[in-house]
Amino acid sequence: MQGMSERGYAARVGLSRGAVQKAKEAGRLVLHADGSIDADASDKRRAETTDPSKVRKAPAQKMKPVPEAAVSAVGETLKEQGIAAPPVGGGTTFLQAKTANEVMKAQERRLRLQKLKGELVDRARAETLMFRLARDERDAWVTWPARVAALMASELTAALGDGTEVEAAVMQKVLETHVRAQLDSLADIRPKLA
Repeated sequence: MQGMSERGYAARVGLSRGAVQKAKEAGRLVLHADGSIDADASDKRRAETTDPSKVRKAPAQKMKPVPEAAVSAVGETLKEQGIAAPPVGGGTTFLQAKTANEVMKAQERRLRLQKLKGELVDRARAETLMFRLARDERDAWVTWPARVAALMASELTAALGDGTEVEAAVMQKVLETHVRAQLDSLADIRPKLA
C-alpha cells in the first residue's frame, strides 16, 4: 500500500470514515494506483475544492479558569478522605476532581440519611430551641427570689433564735441583686455550634 487507508486518513484529518468515503466518491481525494489515499495531495485538493463557508469549524470552547477556592476545596475533600491531594497551584487532575466530587456526593447522601433518621437536626432550629431554653431558664431565675424570699426570711429568723427578725422584702432585694449579677455573667457565654 503506497498511501493511507480510508480509516487512517480519517483519523489524520479529523473526519469520519463516511466523510472520507464521500470525498473519495466526489473526487476530492488524490488516490494512488493501488487505491490508497495520497494524504498530502488529498489535503491540498480538499482545501482547493471545499467551500470555506460550508466547512464545519469546531466550536471555540473557551474554558473558564477554575477558581482557586474550588481547587483548594477539592484538595481539602481529598485530604479528609486520606487521598493524596495536589499541592496548591500544582493543578488538579480530572480524576482527582471526579474523586472529590464522588466523595462529596457520598457525604451529602450520608448527611441526608442521618437527617431522615433523626440523627441530625437543622442548625437554625437547634439555635432557636437553645435560645428559648436559655430564655425560659433566665425567666425562672428572675422570678425565683420573689417566690422564696419570705420562706428564707422566716427560716433565718428561726435559725438566729435571738429574736432578730429578717424582713422578707430585704431578703428578696438581696437575692434579686445576686441572681441578676449571676445572670449577667452567664449572658456573656455564647454557645458555639461547630
